[in-house]
Amino acid sequence: MTTETAKHGGTARRIRLGMVGGGHGAFIGGVHRMAARLDDAYSLVAGALSSDPARAAASAAELHIAPERSYADFATMARAERALPDGIDVVAIVTPNHLHAPIATAFLELGIHVICDKPLTATVVDAHALVEVVRRSGCLFALTHNYSGYPMVRQARSMVAAGELGEIRVIQVEYPQDWLSSKLEDSGHKQAAWRMDPARAGAGGSLGDVGSHAEHLVRYVTGLQLTEVCADVSTFVNGRQLDDNAHVLLRYANGARGMLWCSQVAPGNANNLKLRVYGSKGGLEFHQEHPNQLWFTPLGDTPRLLTRAGASAGMAASHASRLPAGHPEGYLEGFAQLYRDVAEQLHARWQGRSADPLACTVPTVEDGLRGMQFIAAVVASSIAGGRWTPIE
Repeated sequence: MTTETAKHGGTARRIRLGMVGGGHGAFIGGVHRMAARLDDAYSLVAGALSSDPARAAASAAELHIAPERSYADFATMARAERALPDGIDVVAIVTPNHLHAPIATAFLELGIHVICDKPLTATVVDAHALVEVVRRSGCLFALTHNYSGYPMVRQARSMVAAGELGEIRVIQVEYPQDWLSSKLEDSGHKQAAWRMDPARAGAGGSLGDVGSHAEHLVRYVTGLQLTEVCADVSTFVNGRQLDDNAHVLLRYANGARGMLWCSQVAPGNANNLKLRVYGSKGGLEFHQEHPNQLWFTPLGDTPRLLTRAGASAGMAASHASRLPAGHPEGYLEGFAQLYRDVAEQLHARWQGRSADPLACTVPTVEDGLRGMQFIAAVVASSIAGGRWTPIE
């Protein structure tokens, strides 16, 4: 029996969840809380919800967190929760990027599992260090690239792995938005302010926010190793400190070629993430704004529409589905799927058994490191005038 199995007694109780960040005015914290509640696997019992103690306390009260388990800072929270007999099992980190590494490290070093919003960190150096902390700790670390929780994304991944597309040759991925088409960061908009601040966001603006999602989606679905990038990174809004648009050519280890476009200055686009993958035997096409559908075209045949809850869906899609056919699932359920899969992995640890393999594709700290290396290589390539630049 492992120490963790002995500690938890093999019970399948609700997981005790803490949260750092996500107080008043924060968007992604609310998304994580809804996701954690959706499958009734977690109870939010503690938090350091803001760097402002008064705001943290008020936010905790609204969320029915006991006053004594609302903390003014994450370090105090980590120590206090570790000392409690009913302390948190896992912490969700929903802060600006530059805080991910120190917060995660504080909890991991005390044996507390981590669910962290993407991207992993603000720098590649911090990402490397965090990988080592996770490995030493033996704790579970999940990175919430939420699109990897979509049923039809998992369907696409399983089809590629099964060889239904043959050898992958061409990849096209794009994630355009329009919400930063003006200098919103000067208006007091909290999200825009930190996402366009290199001290808090890191080297990537649109790259870190939506470009990282696009790159991870390709990697998750295809399993291909990205080796080189050739990039043109732009900042169109005058006075902005980080990029708001990027075009990137991609080279993969198997010889496949690709193109990635991310933008936050493309009017008419809300969250228009699209992926197209073409192989020697067929092609796949996924549109995030139509998340319950996946187009599959075998070579020489007519396109086939695969649906999330239809007869065409396989085990991977079924595992990530909740509702009957005709009832759409999407963004919140994608996050919830990652939380549900983390819960399965934790309960398996506590019960001394193997986790369901379908629950073990949640993005890891190593995935986060590769995402940071992608951002760094794209920025370096663009600075060098679009020179082909290897991924670290």
